[in-house]
Amino acid sequence: MTMVFRPLSLCTGLLLLLKVSAQTQADQQLRDAQSRFDAAKQQLEQLRSQVEHAKLAVMQHDLAQWGYPALTPGDTVIVHPGHALVWNDHYKVPKWTAHIIMPDIMEGNLARIDTFLPDPQIKTNTALIDAYWFSGYDRGHMVPSADMRWSEEALKATYLYSNVSPQKPELNRGTWADLEDWMRRYVHYSGHRVYVVTAPILGKDMPLLNKPKAKEDVYAPPYFFKAMVDLDAPVKKGIAFVMRNGLNDQGVLAYAVSIDSVEALSGLDLFPALADTLEHRIEAQHNTQDWYGEGDRAMGEVAPLPPPLPGGRFNTMQAKYHIGNKATICGTVVSTRRTKKSNALYLNFDRMYPNQDFYATVWDYNSPNFPYNPETYLEGRKICVTGMVTVFDDIARISINNAKEITFWEDVVKGK
Repeated sequence: MTMVFRPLSLCTGLLLLLKVSAQTQADQQLRDAQSRFDAAKQQLEQLRSQVEHAKLAVMQHDLAQWGYPALTPGDTVIVHPGHALVWNDHYKVPKWTAHIIMPDIMEGNLARIDTFLPDPQIKTNTALIDAYWFSGYDRGHMVPSADMRWSEEALKATYLYSNVSPQKPELNRGTWADLEDWMRRYVHYSGHRVYVVTAPILGKDMPLLNKPKAKEDVYAPPYFFKAMVDLDAPVKKGIAFVMRNGLNDQGVLAYAVSIDSVEALSGLDLFPALADTLEHRIEAQHNTQDWYGEGDRAMGEVAPLPPPLPGGRFNTMQAKYHIGNKATICGTVVSTRRTKKSNALYLNFDRMYPNQDFYATVWDYNSPNFPYNPETYLEGRKICVTGMVTVFDDIARISINNAKEITFWEDVVKGK
């Protein structure tokens, strides 16, 4: 007996056909949506590129108007997307560089390039790899690449040899890098642009990079400076820093000087476009406390105590130079943090976790050695702690055993 299932087969076929049709329709909808998304993404990239180029154009204009040092006969300004410079071809270093640190640095996430190239805008030879390679000197950026991580064009330009000068590793990777970070933090907290001029300070009998096979003679300057002005602030201000080409074993703020003094050392006339009265006032300033405002305190950062501190004490930025030794470190406890696992108390000085340069630890078993609760009693106060300076995760620290190892800053000032 033959059984016929044609009606059922027909239904099954129809269902399959409907499913295939629905799948085809869904696939097409996905393709259409993906196509619209890709078009929108391409348009967004085009708009982002247009915004970036517009920002660079505005920056170049403003930098030329306010940020260049005075030009002297023979100076030729080389303009790159994010900075400008005058090249000293005799010493094979920039005479000066000028740039603006933009608040955009906090949004930039471009990676370092680390491929240094000759500057195509300079007619003479700036292919200096043979001079620097194994010379004992770093290729020290004058305009930091990290200041330009928001623009690929500007970032690439910082890796031209016209933007570098021989710096000892102790400078380039130490206090000089700390200074550049300090400037970026100021821009981040204030939201202001700052104009920066960076240059080597030339001297007599400067050493040549010891590379006899190098095609060019490159000289190592004895000092470097950075000068910065904030023209966006309600009260416009300026400051400069001078560091020697070697180990600088104090904190960044110890090297703050007036712009006037840098002009005397370098022979450059910085920020000449400012009105005379404003220029004289700004260029005489060197108080680092002026560069910390309400925004910094709201973000948990206060100015380190200005060195030198009395009685052989040190501020938090100097702490890392005393690792392995007993020292007294002073600063403001801006925050406290207690760990869940060990119940240890961390006192963060001058900058909040995880950005602090120094912290003090009170282990749980030492808590009975305090007549007060250090977690609440010390927060917001200026104190000095004495002990062995150690390091953990590249941050200097001291473990406090008892209240006798803490001195309050007001008592230090009173001479107690």
